[in-house]
Amino acid sequence: MAELVADRELSCQALDRDGYGRIIARCFANDQDIGAALVDAGLAWAFRRYSDDYAPQEAAAKAAGIGIWEADNQAPVDCRDDRWNRAAAAFPRAGCPIKGNIASNGERIYHTPWSPAYSRTKITEGKGERWFCDEAEAVSAGWRAARWR
Repeated sequence: MAELVADRELSCQALDRDGYGRIIARCFANDQDIGAALVDAGLAWAFRRYSDDYAPQEAAAKAAGIGIWEADNQAPVDCRDDRWNRAAAAFPRAGCPIKGNIASNGERIYHTPWSPAYSRTKITEGKGERWFCDEAEAVSAGWRAARWR
């Protein structure tokens, strides 16, 4: 990445916003698409949730066996989905594995299945703690994400 952007003019073009209001953008070093270059070099996955634009670069890198394609791997989004699905199947509110607990100071904090504190976080519904089906639901109910991110 450092070599790709060194001594170049950087710019980003906002394309959309995700469900949490974060900007989805395409960024350039001079006129070179940074995302395309990273995927082409086998240093990143094409994030197809928002676009198939980098799928050809990913296919070429995978066929060449370069970068992340030197060995079998799982894209981070798929790894998170797998963790999500395992957690969702195991908890009381079917399909809703996000734990909303109340800290000793009264702060309302939610933990996703990939949170480092997830396994040790216990929910006591009688104390007002609860389960959420997605992060947007937790945020709209006034809970904040755990600060490990």
